Amino acid sequence: LLRSPRAPGALAVGVGRWRSIPFRPMDQDDGVGRGVKRSAASTGRAGGVYVPPFKAAQAAVPSDPSTVEYQRAAWDALRKSINGLVNKVNTSNIANIVAELFAENIIRGRGLLVRAVVKAQMASPNFTPVYAALIAVINTKMPEIGELLMKRMILQFRRAYRRNDKIVCLACTKFLAHLVNQQVAHEIVALELLTLLLDKPTDDSVEVAVGFITDCGAMLTELSPRGIHAIFERFRGILHEGEIDKRVQYMIEGLFVIRRGRFADHPAVPPELDLVESADQISHELILNDDHDPERSLDIFHFDPEYTQTEAQYDLIKAEIIGDEELGADGEPESEEEEEEEEAPAEANEMEIIDETGTKDVTLRRTIYLTIMSSLDFEECAHKLLKTPMGEGKEPVLCEMVLECCAQERSYMRFYGLLGERFCRLKREFEQAFEELFARQYATVHRHETSKLRNIAKFFAHLLQADALDWSVLEYISLTETDTTSSSRIFIKIVFQELSEVMGLKKLRARLNDPAYAEFFSGLFPKDSPKNTRFAINFFTSIGLGGLTDELRAFLKVQQVQAEAARAAAAADGDEGSSDVSSDSSDSDTSSDASSSDVSSDGDSSDDQSRAGSSKRARRH
Repeated sequence: LLRSPRAPGALAVGVGRWRSIPFRPMDQDDGVGRGVKRSAASTGRAGGVYVPPFKAAQAAVPSDPSTVEYQRAAWDALRKSINGLVNKVNTSNIANIVAELFAENIIRGRGLLVRAVVKAQMASPNFTPVYAALIAVINTKMPEIGELLMKRMILQFRRAYRRNDKIVCLACTKFLAHLVNQQVAHEIVALELLTLLLDKPTDDSVEVAVGFITDCGAMLTELSPRGIHAIFERFRGILHEGEIDKRVQYMIEGLFVIRRGRFADHPAVPPELDLVESADQISHELILNDDHDPERSLDIFHFDPEYTQTEAQYDLIKAEIIGDEELGADGEPESEEEEEEEEAPAEANEMEIIDETGTKDVTLRRTIYLTIMSSLDFEECAHKLLKTPMGEGKEPVLCEMVLECCAQERSYMRFYGLLGERFCRLKREFEQAFEELFARQYATVHRHETSKLRNIAKFFAHLLQADALDWSVLEYISLTETDTTSSSRIFIKIVFQELSEVMGLKKLRARLNDPAYAEFFSGLFPKDSPKNTRFAINFFTSIGLGGLTDELRAFLKVQQVQAEAARAAAAADGDEGSSDVSSDSSDSDTSSDASSSDVSSDGDSSDDQSRAGSSKRARRH
C-alpha cells in the first residue's frame, strides 16, 4: 500500500474513515460479541480479567486435605516457610523465629528443618552459635529434632574425614562444638571426636582439633576436666614431637595461651544466646562410630491418609508450646496490628504482677557469673559488679555467686579471695552476707566434694587473715567428737593450715588467745570436759598445729592435778572410815577367837576322856 502511488491518498482516506467510525458500547445488540459475557475461565492469556499467579495457583489447588495435590502444595509451602525462617534468623530475632517455627508443623517437616539448618550453617559458619541456639530451644520441646541433627552432623563429619575434606570438617566440628556448648550434644561426642583427630595427627587434623577445642573448650573444662586435661596432654606431646608444620605448632601454642586465660575470649554461650535453662536441656549421647540412620525419607513428600488428624494433634502441641494467648483464631501468630489493638484495653486493666518464679534472680546470677568469668583481675570484676543493677537486698546473691564460682574451680584461685575481701571492705552488708554464708556452708559442708570443700575453706581463710571477715564467725565451730564429721574436720584443718601458712603460727596463736574473742573460740578449744579437751588437743596436734594448744594443755594439766587431789582426798576419807571399821572388826575377831578357844579346849578334854575310857575297855578284854 505504501509503495503504490496512490498510497498517501489511500492512507489519508483510511485514517479519515477510521476516525469516522462511531463508538458503540459492548452491550449493544450489533457488532462482534453480541450479548456475550466473558469469564476468567473463557478468556485466554491475551485478554480477559487479570488473575495474579499466586491466586491462580491457589485456585488450581483443590481444597480437600485428603487429596495428594492439596498435601503436596502444603508440603511445598511448609518447605518454603522453614527455609525462609532459617535463613533470616539472627541474634536479635531468634525468639520470634522460634515462635514462628513452632507455628509450622515441624514434626512433619523435621527433615526439612534439619536440612535447612545444616545448609545454612555450611553456607555461613559465622552464624553457627545462632543456629545451635535455635536447635537448643527446639530440642527442649522436640528432642527428636535435636537427635536427628546430631546423627546427620556425625555422618557428615565422618564422610568428610574419610575424604580429607578440610572445609566440611571445619564446618561440622564447629557446629558440633556449639551443640556441645548448648548441651544438645553430650561431652562424650566431643571427646571421641578429639581422640579420633589426634590419634594419628596430621596438619589438617590437628588444625581441626584446635578449632574445635577453641570453640567448646570452656564447656568441656566445666563438664569433663579430666578429659580435657588428657586432650591437652596429647597436644603437648604432639608439640614436643615436632612432626607437624610450624604453622600448626603455633596454633597449638596459641591454644595453650587461650587455656591459661580460661577461654575468656571464647565463652561457651554468649549471653544473648543463653536461652535454655539448665534444667530443661536434653543432651543426646551418641557414639561417633555407631551406625546412625539419617532418615533421609523425612526430606521427601509422603502422602498422609490421616492428614487432618495429624494436623489437629499438632495444633494441640502448638497451643501447649506457644500458648493460646499468643495465637490468633486461625492458629497463626497474631499480627502487630492486632497486638496494638489489644494493648489499649490491657492498659486499662493493668495490674501489678509479682514474679514469684525467681526469674530475676536467675538472670542476675547469670549476669554475675558472666561478669566474673570475663574479668581479667579482681578490681575490674568488682567495678563491673558494683555497676550491675541488682536492687536492694541482693548482696547475698552476689556473695553466693562469688563463692560458687570459687568452689567450681579446679584449684583455689586468689582472685576470688581478693574479690570477696574488696566487697567486705566496701559495704557492711557484704560482710554480713559472707558471715551468714560461712555459717551455712559449715553446716552443709558434708554435701560438697573434697575439691569444692578445699576451695571454700581457703576462700574463708583468706577473708579471716585479711580481717575482712570478723573472727567471731568461728563461734559456729564446735570441735568435739560428737559435733564434727569427717568433712567438717577437713574444713577446719584446711582453714587453720592456711591461716598458719599466711599469718605464721606465732601471730595466729596470739589472735586465738585474744581475750576479746575468748567467748567465740570456746567451741574451738572446749574446756567443758577433759574428753573434749583431749580431742581438740589431739586434732590440732595431728594437723601440725599443736603449738596452738599450749594454753589448753596447761588447762588440762591443772584439771588433772585437781582431779588427782580430789581423788586423793576422797581416798584419805575412805581410809579413815575403813580404819574405824577394821578396829571394830578386830575386837569382834578377838572375842570370837577366845570363845572358840574355850570351846576347842572343852572339846579336847572330852576327847581325852573318851580315849581313856576306850583304852580301859581294851585292857579288860
